[in-house]
Amino acid sequence: MIKKRIHIQETNIILTSDVEPQYLLGFINKCRGELKNYIRMNPEFQTSLEPLKVGKAPLIVKMMVESAEIADVGPMAAVAGTISQLILNFLLNHEAQNVIVDNGGDIALKTSKDVIMGLYAGESSLSGRIGFKIRPRNTPMGICTSSGTVGHSISFGHADSVTVFASSASVADALATSIANHATGNNEVEQVENCLGKAENFREYLRGVLVVVGESAGTVGKIPDMVETNKKVVLGDLFDVY
Repeated sequence: MIKKRIHIQETNIILTSDVEPQYLLGFINKCRGELKNYIRMNPEFQTSLEPLKVGKAPLIVKMMVESAEIADVGPMAAVAGTISQLILNFLLNHEAQNVIVDNGGDIALKTSKDVIMGLYAGESSLSGRIGFKIRPRNTPMGICTSSGTVGHSISFGHADSVTVFASSASVADALATSIANHATGNNEVEQVENCLGKAENFREYLRGVLVVVGESAGTVGKIPDMVETNKKVVLGDLFDVY
């Protein structure tokens, strides 16, 4: 297995794979270039907090728009997960059997082995204490997290983490943002309940979601089996493969 970091401006990937295609870096730069060129011609694409309609556009733009439409958010809410998904698809098309693409915590994976993914939820006591066992039969899968207390992404809620499990990382990323925006209310329990209420609207698009606000947590749908972990995880060190 190959494990390497790919850092291209805003894109910060930890890649684990059993193949390393010669053209992967070129593919990533192509996707980024197409997105940047589209934004240059359509600046509202970068700033809109609502779904947009597009005509002829590169694949990365179309995927972001479709995911944003599902989640009722702006298309940039899906950018990291979409890049992860595109890289996963690229590697699978080059005969990879085991791939984990972690783009700043937004993950797309396909594996023939069990994967333990740790939970990072800011200052919550749950952070680093639990993880998820991802079974090969449940992959390909997208696993994306949004937070109002960690990182620089825009969130209108106060969740320490909203982790969405879906068939596509592009969709999971947009849904995580949308659900996390609803972590509002007078206390942690109310904030979790508001997130879960929003998540119920997306049941056909997600497999499961875990919401953590402080010492309160809740789930919707079916999330992977949870396991105890013994180490404090940080973004960029979210998984072990067995």
